[in-house]
Amino acid sequence: MEPAVRELSYAEAIRDALAVALETDDRVILMGEDIGIYGGAFQVTGDLVQRFGEDRVMDTPISELGGAGVAVGAALTGLRPIYEFQFSDFATLAMDQIVNQAAKLRFMLGGTVSVPLVMRFPAGSGTGAAAQHSQSLEAWFGHVPGLKVAQAATPHDAKGLLLAALDDPNPVMLFEHKLLYKMKGPVPEGHYTVPIGKANVCRPGRDVTIVATSIMVQRALAAAETLAGEDIEAEVIDLRTIRPMDRATVIESVARTSRLVVVYEGTTTLGIGAEVSAAIAESEAFDYLDAPIIRLGGAEVPIPYNPELEKAAVPQVPDILDAVRNLVRGVT
Repeated sequence: MEPAVRELSYAEAIRDALAVALETDDRVILMGEDIGIYGGAFQVTGDLVQRFGEDRVMDTPISELGGAGVAVGAALTGLRPIYEFQFSDFATLAMDQIVNQAAKLRFMLGGTVSVPLVMRFPAGSGTGAAAQHSQSLEAWFGHVPGLKVAQAATPHDAKGLLLAALDDPNPVMLFEHKLLYKMKGPVPEGHYTVPIGKANVCRPGRDVTIVATSIMVQRALAAAETLAGEDIEAEVIDLRTIRPMDRATVIESVARTSRLVVVYEGTTTLGIGAEVSAAIAESEAFDYLDAPIIRLGGAEVPIPYNPELEKAAVPQVPDILDAVRNLVRGVT
């Protein structure tokens, strides 16, 4: 019997995943600043402390370094901690625990231990939170061997990727775009997983491949709808995870469409687009390219507070439209 499917918001889907995990595995604990009675900075944990108690849903002190360190230690002792940062930007305060401890201990101890840790990061711009609360830092973490990094673009994937992350014996970093928390979509009841390391072809197309992550998937799909009315059929691929990256799906697509645009919110330089572009340049798909690859990433500035400047600092639907039209029509 197929599980019932409900219409949930992205935030509700994550809460549902957390509840499923807490109900089915006594090793799972939630940790983070204000995730208890307050319900989380973005109200994602909601009423979970009332349902599961303070021994399972724990408010931590205002110390990201300390909280992350406790989470790493808990994972080493056999628990399955899920640590929530209030903003992804605050992970900079805990980089030693994430990069030098969680990512490396399994290797440094010859595989005799694992660190089954999940960390959640509300990320991205669009809320007027300015430069220190609006960054997209997922490429930083994607650079670190030992970490897996995922970005869900839909409520369905937000739940499925979180539950898949809990099944993984290694640290998994989940970046959740703040503007997606209210987005609604179909989410099955109960336990299911979305495989880490497998991209999703959201929309098939013949003329150009658009590879996107997080909220840029939704903007790419919106652009593709407009382009279809202009007889440009764009194939939209949601990477879902940037480490490990599903290069095979991207390579197969570009070999068919002969054009590639990579759209992501993080700063363009040394970002996800560079890695996707390199994957094509190093593969057989390179010989099929009819035009240069376009990287459409964030501007080389801290995210501004001013709403118009903030919007201009990251790709929007019109930017994707311009990039694809120019690429398909031979203007680069």
